[in-house]
Amino acid sequence: MVAHDWSYRVSRTYLLVDDNADFRENLAEILLDHGAQVQMASDGAEALELVRTTRFDAIVTDMRMPKMSGAEFLHALRVIDNDVPVVLLTAFSNEVQLRAARGDGLLAVLSKPQPMPRLISVLDGARRGTVAVVDDDPALCENLTEVLNGRGLTVVAARALTEVDAIGVEPFATLVDLRMPGGEPGAALQQVVQRFPQAHTIVITAYAGEAPPSVECLAKPFDTSMLIDRLEALSRER
Repeated sequence: MVAHDWSYRVSRTYLLVDDNADFRENLAEILLDHGAQVQMASDGAEALELVRTTRFDAIVTDMRMPKMSGAEFLHALRVIDNDVPVVLLTAFSNEVQLRAARGDGLLAVLSKPQPMPRLISVLDGARRGTVAVVDDDPALCENLTEVLNGRGLTVVAARALTEVDAIGVEPFATLVDLRMPGGEPGAALQQVVQRFPQAHTIVITAYAGEAPPSVECLAKPFDTSMLIDRLEALSRER
């Protein structure tokens, strides 16, 4: 894990969304001590109004809140700000809400209460940009998610063709397996290109000979560090 010195070379602005005033204000005080600027909201509706007027470097939201859950807030947020990094805090497990939230793009899901150094470390590395991984291999999806999250990038994963349309955030890059269950070879690639025409698409496949010549391709098994370097370059070009 990369060590952070907790000092901000450039002041960052965060939004904290939580109906627990004590937690919200305590976290805000800690972030202010480290040189960040902080705004706070007690519910999702109030937070959305702030997002309309301020460009935040990252948002921390509780999952369980009155009026609007963290998942509902995130879904509405993506209409206003498509690529702000979001850290979701939760003290309980609701798989349906959590799955919906992941589809709208999460940088991290952390248990509540969370040790402050871990939360601050995630915020310190957060940056705008989402990568969509469309692959039915759960181990590969989890590995890429962990590595890219560690670089501060948000990841959304679709492990079936039916999950592609559920992605609620616009990625700057997509990683697509050519062969996915439920469709002909290349069906996933076609669906992703139609869904996200502005994203840079990279095919990741064990059948490189089937990849269209017009699309960048990495043959499985591939060097993860090479892929990360490529995504970093694409991120800088945005």
